Amino acid sequence: MDLWGLNTTALLTCVLFLIFFFLWNQGFKREKLPPGPIPLPFLGNIMQLNLKNITESFSQLAEKYGPIYTVYIGTLRVVVLHGYSITKEALLDQGEIFMERGNVPIFEEISRGDGVVFSHGEKWKQIRRFSLMTLRNFGMGKRSIEERVQEEAHCLVEELRKTKGQPTDPTFILGCAPCNVICSILFRDRFKYNDEKFLYLMNLLNENFHLFNKPWAQLYNFLPAFRRYLPGEHKKILKNIDEIKRFILERIKEHQKTLDLNNPQDYIDCYLSKMHQEKDNPQSQFDLENLTMTAADLFAAGTETTSSTLRYGLLLILKHPEVKAKIHEEIDRVIGHNRVPSIKDRQDMPYMDAVVHEVQRFIDLIPLNLPHEVTRDIQFQQYVLPKGTTIFPILSPILYDNKAFPNSDQFDPQHFLDKNGKFKKSDYFLPFSIGKRSCLGEGLARMELFLFFTTILQNFTLKSIGDPNEINIKTNHVGFTNVPPHYQLCFLPH
Repeated sequence: MDLWGLNTTALLTCVLFLIFFFLWNQGFKREKLPPGPIPLPFLGNIMQLNLKNITESFSQLAEKYGPIYTVYIGTLRVVVLHGYSITKEALLDQGEIFMERGNVPIFEEISRGDGVVFSHGEKWKQIRRFSLMTLRNFGMGKRSIEERVQEEAHCLVEELRKTKGQPTDPTFILGCAPCNVICSILFRDRFKYNDEKFLYLMNLLNENFHLFNKPWAQLYNFLPAFRRYLPGEHKKILKNIDEIKRFILERIKEHQKTLDLNNPQDYIDCYLSKMHQEKDNPQSQFDLENLTMTAADLFAAGTETTSSTLRYGLLLILKHPEVKAKIHEEIDRVIGHNRVPSIKDRQDMPYMDAVVHEVQRFIDLIPLNLPHEVTRDIQFQQYVLPKGTTIFPILSPILYDNKAFPNSDQFDPQHFLDKNGKFKKSDYFLPFSIGKRSCLGEGLARMELFLFFTTILQNFTLKSIGDPNEINIKTNHVGFTNVPPHYQLCFLPH
């Protein structure tokens, strides 16, 4: 092709691109959507986002466009809610319309529409309603959930004693404890910390957790059409999940052989009983595929979120010796050293309760929240959100609201204490989100965090490696979650 032909082709390409861009942009302007930056064809606003800290990028856009704005992540239209008032208006005041789960490609591939976290419509309603009822009324068998957590807290202390006060990375041990609580609820029994199958499952969970938080995972979710060109780590995630589901299915088959419909012993028994009750109901969503995925949801979410919070919490307590001293004083005064902590102690331990809340607020574990989706066209404030619009109700600006939490960038349990030292609730404390899609395991997580933190600090004094003032509490990147940095500490008998 001669030079003239090349120039003509290049000019034609540019003209077509400009026409496409004009039509693309005009198409967005015709809709009464919230304001936002102008997107590029195919890429949307992806070039304006820092994939290592998307939360910060969204906060910068909020400074320009306000508490509700529109961005395009690839071709996906996303409306971002930034702040307590706008989030409450959507997820609480109009919760029925905002209750659908938004599309997260990597999780959609994992769940295939099953389970309790990423399912949709009637399936989600039935499974969530059943799971909430089962966890709340967990009087099955001979032990309550609290007794199971107390048993695991005791086992955790015994494992920590084995470190003999030597420098220890607590990542693995603090992961085993909440994982075993979930195993107890799902399968009725726990694993020893050196059990080979248990170690294998823990490694799968840890590997997936870190893969989810890499920048490529954000790119995969935001530009799923290009996933065939991305590194193959998403295939590793899917393979790990399949291994976890295979393990769960084996346990389900064991339960089917020993099931007593009149005496369910754990979550799986309850679910299988529900399947039996509704075997003639064509509208029932209770089947083995949903049970397997729901158990995997509970298994993964219930392990890593609590584990990360515990690791981050101990690191923050290490960095603030004055907080540690007040915790020890309250534990010695209220519980002593010979009695097992119980959830009833929380009402008499406002400082410990405040510390647990402040840990959750400060670490901002899931800063972007999980996406929602509107179930129909809706007039929201002065805008129109079309059915199917993805909603990002971000948690960071709520947990770090300076009006609700003065000096919010500082770790300070006083954020949850009044002038008389009594515990003080806050509407802005939303680490579990809010509304109909809020975290299913909130009650369990809050119980675990209080009992695990209290039991550890009842039995040990935490000692840092080096100067507490030099402790780094910041993660290198913010992905799906805020991952705590790795560190070592010493557990000295208290």
